Amino acid sequence: SDPCLKLVSARQAPRFVHTLSEIQVEALLESPDVGTPLGLRDRTMLELMYASGLRVSELVALKSLELSLNDGVLRITGKGAKTRLVPFGAQARQWLERYLREARGVILDGQVDDALFVTRRGGPMTRQMFWVLIKKHAQLAGITAPLSPHTLRHAFATHLLNHGADLRVVQLLLGHADISTTQIYTHVARERLKQLHAHHHPRG
Repeated sequence: SDPCLKLVSARQAPRFVHTLSEIQVEALLESPDVGTPLGLRDRTMLELMYASGLRVSELVALKSLELSLNDGVLRITGKGAKTRLVPFGAQARQWLERYLREARGVILDGQVDDALFVTRRGGPMTRQMFWVLIKKHAQLAGITAPLSPHTLRHAFATHLLNHGADLRVVQLLLGHADISTTQIYTHVARERLKQLHAHHHPRG
């Protein structure tokens, strides 16, 4: 028999990402108790991730010097040590200003660290800690949808496309080297548009 027939194609099935609706994202963002320093930190991290679409590794690795509040941009070193400038909106900027003013110094309690998002032990947040944070606040918000550490990154991309953003712009913001990686979000966006059409159109 031909041994080639037993070979399995190396091509993988297209990935499908789970994402949250805009209402679910709002509930998640509003979950932390911003009356506490740690809650304010959590809210700011969630807001910034949704506003910028950063990878979790990029978010927790952010240094204070890589943030420009005046310009509203982050200098991100992503995969392959490639650097990109990532904008964030007015709401994220307000939360960043408040976090820096009211919470970061309190959390550090006299310790010194160049990380933007810090813990009481004086070091930066880790990816594992952020994943715990996401799950905790999703539970508090009553969100039962499938989650991943990149839930807000997925929502960032999908919601931009839902609102008419160009795919190549989203590719640049996400830091994807190959646009085919970004295209996985177009399927999610199309499905959402179909649901909206079916719900709102008189003949849906």
